[in-house]
Amino acid sequence: MAAYGSDTTTEEVLRGHDLTGRHFMITGASSGLGEESSRALAQAGATVTMMARNPQKLENAIERIRSANPSAQLNAGIADLSDQKSIRNYAEGFLSTGSTVDVLINNAGVMVCPFSKTVDGIEMQFGTNHIGHFLLTNLLMPAILAGDNPRVINLSSAGHTHSDVNLNDPNFDESKYNAWESYGRSKSANIHFTQEIVRRYGDHIQSFAVHPGVILTDLGRHLTPELMNEMTERVKSRSTSSSEAKESGALPFKSIQAGAATQVWAAITNDLKDKNGAYLGDCQVGIEGGNPSESGYLPYIFNTETAKALWSLSENLVNQRFSGTD
Repeated sequence: MAAYGSDTTTEEVLRGHDLTGRHFMITGASSGLGEESSRALAQAGATVTMMARNPQKLENAIERIRSANPSAQLNAGIADLSDQKSIRNYAEGFLSTGSTVDVLINNAGVMVCPFSKTVDGIEMQFGTNHIGHFLLTNLLMPAILAGDNPRVINLSSAGHTHSDVNLNDPNFDESKYNAWESYGRSKSANIHFTQEIVRRYGDHIQSFAVHPGVILTDLGRHLTPELMNEMTERVKSRSTSSSEAKESGALPFKSIQAGAATQVWAAITNDLKDKNGAYLGDCQVGIEGGNPSESGYLPYIFNTETAKALWSLSENLVNQRFSGTD
C-alpha cells in the first residue's frame, strides 16, 4: 500500500492512473471536495457526472474545470437530496439511458444547520446526508452493479463521534435539537450504510466510508461562534487527540486537494480489496480508538444490528424496499 498521509493530494493519488472509459458519479459537485474530485478524476481521463441541486452553480463548476481542461468529459446531473421526488426523477431519467456507473461518490452534505425538515418531513441533516444518498444509491444500484469494478464511496466524518444514529427519534420529535448531535447521527449513518451495502452485496461491490479531514469549504456556512466553541471543547476533551489539540482545541486544516484525496483514493485504488467496508482517513485504513481528526473511529459505527435496523428505518422513510444479492 502506498505511503500516503494527511497531506496527500488528489494529484498524488492519481499519478500513473489512466481512467479513460470509467464513469464516476459525484454528488455535491458544484463546489468544494466534489468539484475537486470531479476535476482530478476528469484530468485522469474519467467521464464524470457531476451532480448538484443548483443548475447555475453546477454549470459554473463545470466551466471552471473545462477552462483548465477543455477535453474534460463531464456530464451534469440535477437532483435535490432533500427532496425524494427530485431524486426519483433523476434516477428514473438516468436509468432510462442504459448507462452504467462504475463508481458513485456520495459527497454532498449539510452541516450543523438550524433545525428544519426536508420536504418529506425528515430532519434536514439526517434527511439530506443519509436518506437522500440511501435513496439515490439504491435506485441507481442496477446501473452500479452493471459497472466495471463497482464501488460506492460515502463521505462521512470525524463528526460521527458526536453521536451514533438514533433509531427511535431520528427527527428530534421527542428530544431537543442539537446541531452537532444531528450532524453526528447523519455521519454515523453514512458508515452504517456502507457496512450494510457490503453485507447485502458481498463481493459484487466495494464500499468505503471516508473522513476527508477539516477543510474550509461552503459546508461550514452554518458555523456560528457558539458551534465553533462547542467543537473546540469537544476536541480538547478527546482522549485520543494530540497534546496540542487538547491544549488549543485546534484541528489540522487541509487544502481542498488533500481533503478530496481520500475519497478519490477509495474510488480508484486496488489496495483495499481485503478491506471492503472500511472507514478511511488520511488515505489510510481507519484505526479503532485512534485520533478522530486523523483516521480514528469509535467502535459503535461497526455494529451489524444497528446497520440492519438503520436500513429498515431508511426503507420506511422512503416508502420503498430494497434487497441485495443475499
